Amino acid sequence: MKKIIVAIVGLFMLNSCAELQQVVNQLPQGGIGNADIAAGLRQALDFGIDKQVKKLTLKDGFYKNELVKILMPEELRKVDKALRDIGLGSLADDGIKMLNRAAEDAVKEATPIFVNAVKDITFDDARNILLGADNAATQYLQGKTTTDLYNKFQPVIQNSFSKVGADRIWTNLIERYNTIPFVNKVNPDLTDYVTNEALKGVYTMIAVEEKKIRTKVNSRTTDLLKRVFALQD
Repeated sequence: MKKIIVAIVGLFMLNSCAELQQVVNQLPQGGIGNADIAAGLRQALDFGIDKQVKKLTLKDGFYKNELVKILMPEELRKVDKALRDIGLGSLADDGIKMLNRAAEDAVKEATPIFVNAVKDITFDDARNILLGADNAATQYLQGKTTTDLYNKFQPVIQNSFSKVGADRIWTNLIERYNTIPFVNKVNPDLTDYVTNEALKGVYTMIAVEEKKIRTKVNSRTTDLLKRVFALQD
C-alpha cells in the first residue's frame, strides 16, 4: 500500500511525460495495473459514445446543439446574408436545417466503428492516453476512426439530402441567390462539407464527456473510473 501511495505522489512531482510514463509503468500489478488502465479508458470512451454521440442521432441533435451545429460553408455565408437581406431568411433557415438533418442521419452509422476502435486500445496506448491532454482518448479514437467514419457518413449524407429534400432546397436556395445582380455564382460540394462537419461534431461531443470524467470526480460513476483517473488528478 505504501508503494502505491509513494508512486502516485510521485506523479505530481515529476515534470516530463517520460518520467510520468516511467512512474505508471512501475505501479504494482496488485494496484492499478496496465489492464485496469486500459479497461478504464475503454469505459470512459464507451460512456462518451453512449451519452454524447447518441444525442447527435436524435432530431435536432446537431441543429439545436450550439457546440456542433452545422452552419453554411464559408463560401455560402454570403448566400445566407443576401437571402436574409431580401426577406428570404426562412429559406436560408431551411437550408441550414437540412444540413444538420443529414448529419443526424449519418451519425447512426458511427457506433459499430467506435466499438471496434475502443476494443483495440493496447496497454501502451492506455498509459499514453491517461497521461495526455483532457481529450487524449478522443484524439486516439479520432486517429483510429476518421477514415472509416468518413466512408460511412458520406453516402448516408448524400442519400439523406435526397430523402429530406435538401437537394431541392439547396438547389432552390442557390438558384435564387445566383439571380441576385452582381453576385458571383456558387456551387460548393455540400456532401463533403457536411460529412467533415459531422465528424467534427462527433469528436467534439466525445471530448466533452472525456473532459468531464478527467476533471470532475462526480462524473466517474464506476469504481474502475474512480481508481484509474485518480492517477492523473
